[in-house]
Amino acid sequence: MWAAIAGGVLATPYAVQAQQPTPDNQAVRDDEPIVPDSAFEEALPPLDPALIEPLEPLEAIEPDASPFPPVPGPVEDTPLGDPALSEPLPPLSVSDVEPRSIDPVEDEQTAEPVPIRYTVIVEGLEETGLEDRFRDLSALEDARGEAVNGAMIEARAEEDELLLVRLLRSEGYYDAVVASAIENVVEEPGALRIRLTAAPGPVYRFGEIRIAGAQTVPPGLAREALPLQSGEPIIAEEVEAAEANVLLRLPQQGYPFTEVGLRDIELDPATELGLYTLPVELGPRASFGGFTTEGDLAFDAEHVGVLARFRRGELYDRRKVDDLREAMVSTRLFDSVSAETVRTGEIAPDGTEYVNILVRQDAGPARSIDANAGYSTGEGLRLEGAWEHRNLFPPEGSLRIAAIAGTAEQNLSLRFRRNNWHQRDRALLLQIEAGQRDYEAFQGYTARLHGLVTRESTPIWQKRWTYAYGAEILATNESRVGRARLSLSDAYFIGGLIGQLGYDRSNSLLDPTRGFRLLSRVNPEASFGNGDFYYIRNLIEGSAYFPAGDSFVIAGRARFGSIYGIPRDELAPSRRFYAGGGGSVRGFGFQELGPREIVPNPDFDPEEPDKEPATISVPLGGRSLAEFALEGRYRFGNYGVVAFVDAGQVYESQFPTFSSMRFGVGVGGRLYTNFGPIRLDVATPIGRREGESRISVYISIGQAF
Repeated sequence: MWAAIAGGVLATPYAVQAQQPTPDNQAVRDDEPIVPDSAFEEALPPLDPALIEPLEPLEAIEPDASPFPPVPGPVEDTPLGDPALSEPLPPLSVSDVEPRSIDPVEDEQTAEPVPIRYTVIVEGLEETGLEDRFRDLSALEDARGEAVNGAMIEARAEEDELLLVRLLRSEGYYDAVVASAIENVVEEPGALRIRLTAAPGPVYRFGEIRIAGAQTVPPGLAREALPLQSGEPIIAEEVEAAEANVLLRLPQQGYPFTEVGLRDIELDPATELGLYTLPVELGPRASFGGFTTEGDLAFDAEHVGVLARFRRGELYDRRKVDDLREAMVSTRLFDSVSAETVRTGEIAPDGTEYVNILVRQDAGPARSIDANAGYSTGEGLRLEGAWEHRNLFPPEGSLRIAAIAGTAEQNLSLRFRRNNWHQRDRALLLQIEAGQRDYEAFQGYTARLHGLVTRESTPIWQKRWTYAYGAEILATNESRVGRARLSLSDAYFIGGLIGQLGYDRSNSLLDPTRGFRLLSRVNPEASFGNGDFYYIRNLIEGSAYFPAGDSFVIAGRARFGSIYGIPRDELAPSRRFYAGGGGSVRGFGFQELGPREIVPNPDFDPEEPDKEPATISVPLGGRSLAEFALEGRYRFGNYGVVAFVDAGQVYESQFPTFSSMRFGVGVGGRLYTNFGPIRLDVATPIGRREGESRISVYISIGQAF
């Protein structure tokens, strides 16, 4: 028997001592025996004589007397024992030898292999809550219980073993052991049962949590950004999220070049705790320096500074860099744009290092053509198309030519607009337009010139405070009955100031589900032509949104208007208040509510009295307005339904009296898209009167309010 090989020397279990030369044995040759043969033979004991005597012959045995059955064939061809004893043992992951039934079997009609069917049983995951996640990811489950052959089933089972171990370790079971077994289903020949058995072991928890690296200013920022606590289970998903939070938070607190190294978790089986260490390389603490820009420029670095919400010397905050990039994207002037933080090596007075923001621009097409359409029962069809060059007068000076072709309105306008005018989110607007309107309340031709300075919300940049101020002048020929005449002597010449202030605490511009909004307008005006009058038009409105669960929202709106300083009949018809329509009181036609007057019908033909009535009722408009609306909005997936009730009335008096309120009710449908909901509302008036439509339909983008 040989022992193990150590150091390249082969050793036996017995030690052999080498003989040293002495005077007595110096003459003995190396090839001579130590004991002579003759002496060795004399020392042997004598043998028993019976051992060398011949054996007696065996008695013949008759074939019929044999106690054993005859063996067919030559004896030398018959294997000894059970042949299965000479086969290799199956692997530990399989409980028995692969049965013959999992070999491919061909269909007699199609000559194609018949799939092998199997079921999967998972044991040992009851306390972990991981069985559903495992089955979602399982290779065996993904095949839906079918395989071509046994090798494929075994490969899938091995893959699922590894999957189970990974899942268990991701939840803190680092001592988890998993085994699989493939079994025949006795009651269902040809079917298999795959059994996966897991032994999760204990859950390891965080012991001490360490941050390795330089200390932050102020101290402890990295540890505060790592939301892991001692005693919590070591769950992989939470660890990765916590480390990502470090990379998110530290660049928001003055460390733009933070890097996180490879974590180390030292597990102690005796305490079932893990010592967690995270290396964090901070880099220099930084403050904002300046701007540089390169590439195909849409505007220069100076205008980049207008868009930025930070100034030189402020502590670096990555959120402000992201905000700058998003602001540049919102200009719609780029195919691509990026903002990168670059070290300068320049030290600021507070000890931080100045960093520059390098903006890489790739200007895109500045010209565009757009169109939109809408329809309502009162106003009919409305189509609008426009051509625009968004950067004809850099930076961000646009020119837009637009046209409206509708049932009730036709208009042509030319607009100049400069976005981010000397200040982020502020715009300068100059517009001239001319057109004609043909409404139930009046028909007229109007030319208008107005200028505004505005701060508005957009679907990308919804703002809490918005405003607009400016001035306008217009000339309009209007007639409440029949066609208006283009005549300077009959025209209204109106000039006025525009003031508007809004406050928005809702969570969405086009589809709010919580919060509220307030808006007020004040328009001091002077009217010349048919008398000289000075007056003020005022309007205030608000809306609120209350979520009732995840899918249901209750929304309400109120609007009030008042005109001070002029009789109603001296006002140009287009400057009066009206109510009714999709943006007002649904169920009624556009401008249909309020005082009305019976006047001769200009289209009446005495020779054909049955064709047109002799008189018609036309809206007079008013000096005050009151409107209310209440909606219940239910959403399911990308669809929604709405039930609503609207109320409103227009009054001749300066302030609304809230008498004779009219109501409309209806239902609507919503299709939710990535740019906002598409709205379809159907409404009917309560207490419908002669001449009022039974059904009104409204289609547009966005909620009603």
